[in-house]
Formats: sequence, C-alpha cells, structure tokens
Amino acid sequence: MSTKLRARRAVEILKEYHPPLGDRDGLRLDFNENVDGCSPLVLQTLHSIPAETLNKYPEREPGERSVAGHLGISSAQVLLTNGVDEAIHLLAESYLEPGDETLIAVPTFSMYEIYALATGAVVRTVPSGAAFEFPAEALLAAITPQTRLICIASPNNPTGTIATRAQLLAILRAAPQAAVLIDEAYIHFGGESLLDQVGILDNLFVSRTFSKAYGLAGFRLGALLGSLSQLKLLRRVASPYNVNGIALTCLGAALDDHNYIAGYVAQVLEGRSLLEDFYRTHVIPYWPSQANFVLAYFGSYRQALVEEMRRRGILVRDRNSDPGCQGCVRITLGNRLQTARLLRELPAALRSIAFTPQPHPTLAAKEAQ
Repeated sequence: MSTKLRARRAVEILKEYHPPLGDRDGLRLDFNENVDGCSPLVLQTLHSIPAETLNKYPEREPGERSVAGHLGISSAQVLLTNGVDEAIHLLAESYLEPGDETLIAVPTFSMYEIYALATGAVVRTVPSGAAFEFPAEALLAAITPQTRLICIASPNNPTGTIATRAQLLAILRAAPQAAVLIDEAYIHFGGESLLDQVGILDNLFVSRTFSKAYGLAGFRLGALLGSLSQLKLLRRVASPYNVNGIALTCLGAALDDHNYIAGYVAQVLEGRSLLEDFYRTHVIPYWPSQANFVLAYFGSYRQALVEEMRRRGILVRDRNSDPGCQGCVRITLGNRLQTARLLRELPAALRSIAFTPQPHPTLAAKEAQ
C-alpha cells in the first residue's frame, strides 16, 4: 500500500508570492532597486577577486565586524543574512510555535505573512489608516499574550509612509513577549531609525538591506541587528554559510563609498519631490513618501497606464492587489537622467490612454470631513 507524501498543512495552504520577474526589458522602475547600479568601488573589487576566493566556504564574521563598525554597534549584535527575506524567516522559525500570533499592519511587504504562516502561526492583520498612516493605536490594541512576532516596515512598502519613533517604542514596550522587527530597508530615504535602541530593548530587531541604496540586490545581502542574547539564539538556526563569498568580499567597498551613497540618495530625493509635484499639479491622488518610490491612484486607468509605460520602455509596479491599494501604481525613483525620462514619458502615456484624474474614495471622504 502506497502512502502519498504530504507537506505540513501550513505549507499546503500557504499562498505563493510571485514577483513579476519575466519579460522585464526596459527601465526597471518597478522593484525599488537602485536603478543606477552599485558603487564603482564595488565593481573594482568584484573584478579583482582571485580564483581562490571561490573555492573556500565564506566567512561571515569579518563582514559582520565591518557592518558593526559602520553602524557603531558590537559585531555580536549583527547577523548577516541572505537578504532581509532570510532575516524574517529566521525570526519566524526562532520565535513562532503553531498557533502563536503574528501582527502585521497592511498593506506591507508580503514575506512577513508568508514566513509566519509557514510555521503554523496565526497572522492577524491591522489595516492602515485612510491615508495609509501607520495604525499605531489599532496595533497596540491587537496585542495579546499570544502575540509572539510583530513586523513593521518603516518606511513602508508599498506606501512610503513611516511609523514614528514614539509609536515604535510604545509597541516594543507593550509586547515584551514578542520579537518586534523594525524593517529599515528604506531608511536611507527617510524615517526615524531605532538603531540606537538595539541591545537596550531585548525584543527589538532591526533589519537593513544592501538591495536598495547600495544597489546590491543581486548579491542578496542583508543584516539583522539585535541584542547579544537573542542573536546568539538566532545563530543556531542560521546556516554558517548563508551569505556567499563574493558578496562578503565586496561588502567593505560598498560600506566605504560614502560619496556614492550620498549622491545617489540625493538624486532619489530630488526625483521623488519632482514626481510628487507632478501628481499634485495634475490632481492625481498620491501618498507622500519617505522611501525611493511614490504610490499613486489611477483608478480604472491603472492597467492601461502600466501597459502603456511598458510599451514606452519603462516598467512600473501595479499594486492593485495589495490591501487598500485598488487602482494604485507604484513608481521607483532613480538618478536624474532616469527621472527626466520618467517625467517625459509619464505625461505622454497619460495622454495616450486619455487619462482623467479620479478622486480616491477613501482620501476624498477624509478630506470632506
């Protein structure tokens, strides 16, 4: 008698995350990457890597010391990870038992929910406010003794909104039994960091990524920061070789090129202001952003705009399926030349599809109050 192999029930019912990776020729303003590329110093280092680097198992600790020195914390408070995705996965595996609760303010990064559900935990979502403001009071009210993980992106994706330092500290103090992840993937572009609280609040974890401002998304390199006692436990779950040797070899160059990062961030902030000005001038509802992108509402023209921009060689992200984001499109900002191209093609695309601005139902109701 044959028996069919079955995965755990939590895995069988888990929804899949499918980023739009195929057929993506053009200017990639859809993934919040550094569209300009990485630092020239990183490229120089990459081209000079000797062959013997590739035949050795990678050593993570020197990279963790470099990140710790850059951030001004102890190397024992840094765990390098395979992107922030692995950091989230490690937290879920380390702190969640089946039936435990995870709290997430939505809309936000999909992987928080996916990794939590994969453990058999219960995910409770808290909707953001009418203007996508962080729902601090509602999230505080949702905390129970069963709450074991809270994930907060600030600045948040896909909205670009932030949680204030006071709001985040209140949540950390209200849930001492829960691991609280503050995902600072977009912190170079805005928001208030809690880096100075790492090691002070034992339940605080801060994640950083090298996929955004640093332009190293292809390296899959992130960092999880936390207290010495908690990271010691997480290292038991993490693979000792989770970060590849090429990424580790180039990490120092990425950290050292302060001028490159400052210059790129300045161009993004300039472009973000210009795009928001465009939306205001054309009465297109949008949400003021503290990240390297802007979310705007195009209503029933959403799909036509995404397709027309693709035809013009620019990829933008359809966020229609995110909670509360019906009719919304997110556009990433790049360097000055890329922003200039965007601001030439976007109005032309809107004219091509005979776009007429539509009021966002929730924002319009709030403004009418």
